[in-house]
Amino acid sequence: MSRHRGEAAGAVTGGAGGGAEVLNRVRVARPALPPSEQRVADAVISDPALCAESSIAALADRAQTSTATVLRFCRSLGYASYPQLKLNLAAAVAHELAVAGEAPSVGSDISAGDSVEQIIRKVIYNDVRVLEETARNADPAVLEEAVDAVSAARRIDIFGVGASAFVGQDLHQKLHRIGFTVFVWTDVHAALTATALIGPGDVAIGISHSGETEDTVDPLIDAGDRGAHTIALTNYPRSAIARAAQTVLTTCARETPFRSGATASRIAQLALVDCLFVAVAQRSFDSATAALQETYSSVRKRRRRRS
Repeated sequence: MSRHRGEAAGAVTGGAGGGAEVLNRVRVARPALPPSEQRVADAVISDPALCAESSIAALADRAQTSTATVLRFCRSLGYASYPQLKLNLAAAVAHELAVAGEAPSVGSDISAGDSVEQIIRKVIYNDVRVLEETARNADPAVLEEAVDAVSAARRIDIFGVGASAFVGQDLHQKLHRIGFTVFVWTDVHAALTATALIGPGDVAIGISHSGETEDTVDPLIDAGDRGAHTIALTNYPRSAIARAAQTVLTTCARETPFRSGATASRIAQLALVDCLFVAVAQRSFDSATAALQETYSSVRKRRRRRS
């Protein structure tokens, strides 16, 4: 998680992290890299084990770029040389194998020949890893800042489209159940209309995995310009939505062709939404508990009785 507007870039530009962190470092850095370096990032993410064993010329060839670009890519991540990147990639692969406790394929994407059993193992393994990495990179101070803002808000407006809209609706339903004045907007025209009524003392929350979805970024910018406290929930702390927000909550979702933003990212987003909601509810423990019980009771009678 990153704390304030503009600080997100520092999440990757500091000293290089350990092997277990290098792949997340690459994923976080990718959106802000030049196209040629993005191709290197894609090659690394798609097969870190192969890259750990490849020469700099071989990686440059795979990424359809030059060795000089690969060196610039290393420096963009905070590594002084290509051998340092390779060392961290090798450590990352070893860490994955140690965590998986089985063949390397468990952490890979779904293949055409996988059995249903293999699909179950891969999907569950990857989902668990997303949650573990998100938890490991979470900054309690940043979450507390978001909790402070939401707890004191006059009104809360949530923006999100596509898969992120479902996450926004989940947060809306949770906060509404404990008595907050909260709205969720999944259409950009409705969202921009809502920002016209936002001001100081309000909170605007934008949810976007990529952080580049204009239909979510633009309303958040408008809300900030009108004095609302802005919170972003994204996978990329260098993204446009992170730059627009005062408080940035970040996930660490792994994405492959079958594990797209509509799946892995949503799991990580929902986990952070739960953390935010529970921490907000804790601030008014007795009244929140009573409200949750009342709302639960109101729908419990809709359950079918066994004859």
